[in-house]
Amino acid sequence: QVQLVESGGGLVQPGGSLRLSCAASGSIFSINPMGWYRQAPGKQRELVSTITSSGGTNYADSVKGRFTISRDNAKNTVYLQMNRLKPEDTAVYYCYARVTHISGSKVDYWGQGNQVTVSS
Repeated sequence: QVQLVESGGGLVQPGGSLRLSCAASGSIFSINPMGWYRQAPGKQRELVSTITSSGGTNYADSVKGRFTISRDNAKNTVYLQMNRLKPEDTAVYYCYARVTHISGSKVDYWGQGNQVTVSS
């Protein structure tokens, strides 16, 4: 099966920056889209940003202008550069990938989650 390995979370002060990475491995033909969701305690998981295999991007209104998503198709890796972080960005961030397997089947995969805490 496909494995999503996340890295880059942690504690940062308001106004600071973090860069999240997520690498997918397994019997992958393509990933479209790939991106990030987040969930705060007691709240529904929400989309942060996604990117298609051709580079098209989608951002939540709350992060537009502050976050930038990118991907390396050769490495099946997606990145999220988070700048000017705010306390309301505090959440568990989950990598997401819609994978087309070598077999042709399409399956959604989720990372284990990565805590981002923005606090002074």
